[in-house]
Amino acid sequence: MNENFLVFTIGIAFLITVLASPIFIPFLKRLKFGQSIREEGPKSHQKKSGTPTMGGIVIILSTVLTSLFVLNYFLDDLFTVETTLILLVLLGYGLIGFIDDFIIVVLKRNLGLTSKQKLFGQLAIAILFYLILRTQDISTALAIPGTNFELELGFLYPIFVVFMMVGTSNAVNLTDGLDGLVSGNAVIAFGAFGILAASVVPQFEVAVFSLAIVGALLGFLMFNAHPAKVFMGDTGSLALGGALAAIAIILQLEILLVIIGGVFVAETLSVMIQVVSFKTRGKRVFLMSPLHHHFELKGWSEWKVVMTFWLTGFILAALGLFLEVWL
Repeated sequence: MNENFLVFTIGIAFLITVLASPIFIPFLKRLKFGQSIREEGPKSHQKKSGTPTMGGIVIILSTVLTSLFVLNYFLDDLFTVETTLILLVLLGYGLIGFIDDFIIVVLKRNLGLTSKQKLFGQLAIAILFYLILRTQDISTALAIPGTNFELELGFLYPIFVVFMMVGTSNAVNLTDGLDGLVSGNAVIAFGAFGILAASVVPQFEVAVFSLAIVGALLGFLMFNAHPAKVFMGDTGSLALGGALAAIAIILQLEILLVIIGGVFVAETLSVMIQVVSFKTRGKRVFLMSPLHHHFELKGWSEWKVVMTFWLTGFILAALGLFLEVWL
């Protein structure tokens, strides 16, 4: 295996995204695929109304094309179990997000897919993922980062996998509320798992997909950073969340995802805490949830919130790598 494949993979995905986006964004504008902004959200976001969305299509296409090209160059068997699993989740969750975006943006139905419809699709793909995964020699124990201990789940492991897939896809989706917030934190998370898959585990196919996503997201950030010219929509966020969980599960680093993806965890917990607190005490803990909106309403600029969350994500990813590599 050529060590240059790391830069090679990131570079190809980056170029595809950077070259495709200036063509795709005007196309979305002509189709009037613009984002609608919630009235209950921060007032500063109203000016973003009409910004093209569904940019996740470019991220997914760039990732798939790059990954298959690189894998075809290095491997005789292109569609291994690992490749099949990641493609299933990336495309499957991306399709759910696309249908949701299409209903909201094109058909002008603000609610999109119902929560039950979306959950059914996520569960179906997660269950299929596990059924394929179980054909391999996998452990049902969770490794505790930084220790030699394992938590054996046994017959509960399938439930854990499904919960992790659905939970992570929704966590990344919840985080997608500010320009570049998800893109930047996903670059950090996938980059960390790409390093682990390339050098520690190792899993070549997983490394290629992880780094292809990094390259695609870096290219997307050129157009998604504040002020964003395009949003990824549920098409991108659900696909990225599902793929992140799939990669962690395939690498058998499930618990490490909680650390490396700590920003996504915090965003999700803020929503859960807000809902429970309001329903039980009639009081809100945060000015608004998810967490990034809380800091916005406290007077932080959008860029300050995004940079702080990026820095937090970087520190957590570095901690995860330290626990896995050096301890």
